[in-house]
Amino acid sequence: MYVRDLPVSAAVREHYRAAGIEELYPPQAAAVDAGIAEGGNVVAAIPTASGKTLIAELAMLTADGPALYIVPLRALAREKYESFSELPGVSVGISTGDFDSPAEELGEEDVVVATAEKVDSAIRNGATWVEDLACVVVDEVHLLGRPRRGPTLEVTLATLQRRAPGVQVVALSATIDNPEDVAAWLDADLVESTWRPVDLRTGVYSEGAVAFDDDTALSVDVGPVGPNDDGDTEVTAALVADALDGGGQCLAFVRSRREAESLAARLAEDGRESDATADLADEIRDAGGTETGRLLAETVESGVGFHHAGLVSEHRALVESGFRDREVKVLCATPTLAAGVNVPARRVVVRDLKRYTGEEMAWLSTLEVHQMCGRAGRPHLDPYGEAVLVGDEHTAEELWDRYVDTGPEAVESQLAAREALRTHVLSVVASGFADSEDAVLELLDATFFAHQSPNVDLSGVLAEVADELASMELLEVGADGGLAATDLGATVSRQYVRPETGARLIEGIRTIRAMDEDTVTALTALALVCGTPDMRGTYLGNRERAEIYRYATSHAAEFTTGPDEAEDFEAWLCAVKLARILREWSEGADIETLVERYRIGPGDVESHVERAAWLLGAGDALADTLDADVGIFRTARRDLGESVSEGAGARRP
Repeated sequence: MYVRDLPVSAAVREHYRAAGIEELYPPQAAAVDAGIAEGGNVVAAIPTASGKTLIAELAMLTADGPALYIVPLRALAREKYESFSELPGVSVGISTGDFDSPAEELGEEDVVVATAEKVDSAIRNGATWVEDLACVVVDEVHLLGRPRRGPTLEVTLATLQRRAPGVQVVALSATIDNPEDVAAWLDADLVESTWRPVDLRTGVYSEGAVAFDDDTALSVDVGPVGPNDDGDTEVTAALVADALDGGGQCLAFVRSRREAESLAARLAEDGRESDATADLADEIRDAGGTETGRLLAETVESGVGFHHAGLVSEHRALVESGFRDREVKVLCATPTLAAGVNVPARRVVVRDLKRYTGEEMAWLSTLEVHQMCGRAGRPHLDPYGEAVLVGDEHTAEELWDRYVDTGPEAVESQLAAREALRTHVLSVVASGFADSEDAVLELLDATFFAHQSPNVDLSGVLAEVADELASMELLEVGADGGLAATDLGATVSRQYVRPETGARLIEGIRTIRAMDEDTVTALTALALVCGTPDMRGTYLGNRERAEIYRYATSHAAEFTTGPDEAEDFEAWLCAVKLARILREWSEGADIETLVERYRIGPGDVESHVERAAWLLGAGDALADTLDADVGIFRTARRDLGESVSEGAGARRP
């Protein structure tokens, strides 16, 4: 099938031809045959780089109305927004933040790119633009199986199908074991293929050679390994060097941030400087002066970068674009990169197949490893793609059985989890989609969970969840099974915080109202929001525990919860640490000082400030709902915001 045959405008056909696309890939042609351009529901389970984006574009361009493209990550949303914006004659909008807004301005766009959480929050806040949608595309649909994102995604899809009856749904995934389940749930045609534009071979390294799944082998000259050298790292360095010598780029995956940085530093010893990498390193330095940023600039000068959540967003964006532009030849990353932005390479090396869970070293999931391996091979740039798992004589056979011969785990709904049910029951009631337990059950009957578990009766669990929400003062439960959100429940839902977070904030606001006015400070509000389930915690090192406890003791009068009242003392102390960091940031501390003092990543500071501002806004909204004269949330949020704006340049990461 050729581009000239597609039912799109002449300008779009020329756009594709200018990009070198004359003929569709086989999976793309199969999607057209399945009705992708005629409003049909389609699930495309096809490998990375085999044309999912064009399939999505065909659905959105031929839809009889606006289209929505749902992504799991904000970085991916930006990437897709920029890609779709190049389509001629198409207006594109993007929305990834502001969880307390319906984002009505998006209704003016032909295509909207958003995270599932943003779509969910817009619906909760009364968005009317979703009712006009003609097409919804879901990228990375296998995330239905994730504990947090999965329930949000499936409830959002079920709600969208009710709000926009007849909407076309297109689901995309490169790593899903049971796409037929998803297709049956969505009443969609399944396009399943293993075809790739660039052949991929996957293998396991052991004892000087890589054995691949196509029965070929690769000898690897590791060289002598000294007593102080890490054998797996030296194997990785040899595999990287071999790929670069052949003119390719390489992705190396490791278990942690620290390992990504240390591997990059090791590989930079064998680096290859150029004018392009020197310029990119200068850009990284100009974007901020933390120790992490300086290390990144140093390794980039040798053509090696690293990527993890501890980097500030600007540094991540620079190293990603540098890798895509082939200025950076090697990128050392944690597994999160595999599920995020588009950074393919000729060879992928997975050095670490286990990571620490907080209790033990556990194997990575097969799905994660397949996502990493799928990054190998760039169309039009590489003659092939290679993925290598680093093992040894003791682990090689297990790695082969676990990851090479085995497909990814089946996707299973996580909606039945108590926490997820509380969140989404409150949401559908507060949004006006259900006013009784029967109505909630009817909506849940349209979810992926109900499709997978048709014989499971949720009525008993639903009644218990409704009672729990009622005990939090978020829901009213009638004797006849009627449900109604309280004013507090409606605010919690609109602010897009978990019910448990809402209950914690409500309790804290009442405590603040009873406190001596002189003891209520910005630290009071910060410590309260930092102790909620929606605030990502921070690590408390043994060496700083005593110091944080002394700080907590000296400021005890400012907290809504004291150490003796805390259900989890360790978690309480971590919340105090995080509140202290944010308070110091508000008072003018720069990121470099905070990173050195508290041993956190510069990207963590950026993330914590953003999340705290959101939760402080929720606290302020709940205080208004309670008619509580508590302005400290607004004050603390303003201080955080002013610190960000005033810090541009001197204080930015």
